Amino acid sequence: MARMMKVAIVDDEEDLRQSVSQWLALSGFDTQTFECAEEALKTIGPDWPGVVISDIRMPGMDGMAFLKKLMGIDSGLPVIMITGHGDVPMAVEAMRMGAMDFMEKPFDPDRMTELAKRATNQRRQTLDNRALRKDLAGGEQMIGKLIGTSGPMERLREDILDLGQADGHVLIDGETGTGKTLVAHALHATGPRAGKKFIAVSCAAYAEDALSAKLFGPVEDSGLPLVEEVRGGTLCLEDVEALSSALQARLLTFINDQGTPAETRTIAICNVHGEGQTVEDALRPDLYFRLAALKITLPPLRNRGEDVLTLFTSMSQQFSEEYGCDAPELSAQEAAQLLQAPWPGNVRQLINVAERAVLQSRRGSGSIASLLMQGDDEPQVPAITTEGKPLKEYVENFEKMLIDNTMRRHKGSISNVMEELCLPRRTLNEKMAKYGLTRQDYL
Repeated sequence: MARMMKVAIVDDEEDLRQSVSQWLALSGFDTQTFECAEEALKTIGPDWPGVVISDIRMPGMDGMAFLKKLMGIDSGLPVIMITGHGDVPMAVEAMRMGAMDFMEKPFDPDRMTELAKRATNQRRQTLDNRALRKDLAGGEQMIGKLIGTSGPMERLREDILDLGQADGHVLIDGETGTGKTLVAHALHATGPRAGKKFIAVSCAAYAEDALSAKLFGPVEDSGLPLVEEVRGGTLCLEDVEALSSALQARLLTFINDQGTPAETRTIAICNVHGEGQTVEDALRPDLYFRLAALKITLPPLRNRGEDVLTLFTSMSQQFSEEYGCDAPELSAQEAAQLLQAPWPGNVRQLINVAERAVLQSRRGSGSIASLLMQGDDEPQVPAITTEGKPLKEYVENFEKMLIDNTMRRHKGSISNVMEELCLPRRTLNEKMAKYGLTRQDYL
């Protein structure tokens, strides 16, 4: 493991830095020498994969000034100081400034090796923790894009966190426009392969021969087929139901040859959603059961309740910023129309409606009802479903949206919101607590 970490040796005495370098190289370290601090600083930056051994007394920038620079670049970088007998107080001060330890001249080579091992182990742990935090942050960002607080969305986020850490292949099912590709990205970002490649390919976008070559080779330009390029990462197959029988057989062989745990994870996205159609019918049984051992089915937007208004508000706010205008304010009737719409295109359709609503508002014309009647796939999609919902649900959804919009507009100013909505502070506080709204979200 030590060979994976570098040791930078900084000393103006050539004999000393060469002897230290040779000894540590024999002990299995990857060494790099510098005759002055200025030269070393050209190489050592944040997250540099190694540790530093530096003399204290050097011409130009001395060891103390060098240490201060290094701590400013990366406070987690282990630095071991080399000191003469009379410089021990200075070395102690260096440790107070952030140095890991110090060695007195003439130093014991075994102690030097032991210090280098401790330093590289400490550095490796620091960098691993940073990488883990970065990966987790990436996963949180992906999950954060799955907007909504409804029961189905809470369960979806829990499933992503659970299956992201699992090692098996995954089948993602759900209606068009529900966000299946986004969920695939989130599964990758929250799992152990987060730092590896994620490659998505649509199986419906290529003819059989072209898709076969793209996935398994041979590739005409001498590049790597996708199964090789993505090795160790995640291969996402969109429209998996479009695979021919021959390609299904090759995919099954690829999956089976990896054994358990799989080196490369396969995430299959199914877009079969017609009446009486299932992905189980479209795939050979042995491939289906390999892919569907872990399965996620995304909820349609019409089953997500108040998420419709949350999504519409979020999307219209984004588009209003993009187009440089105010976001449209929904009336109670328009909010009810959004809640009752069947949303055959799901989130993708809602995003389109939100963008058009912003453009309409900028022109000062149009209505939500007219936008809901403009279906993407079929003309005259009905705006209202026949499925009734309790009046209380409509009232609460609208009330939450109204408070949310007003808080956004006034950037969290409670007094301005109280004045506009004619609410006493206690009532506003109770309603914000009821709907999970906090002032800090709007500051």
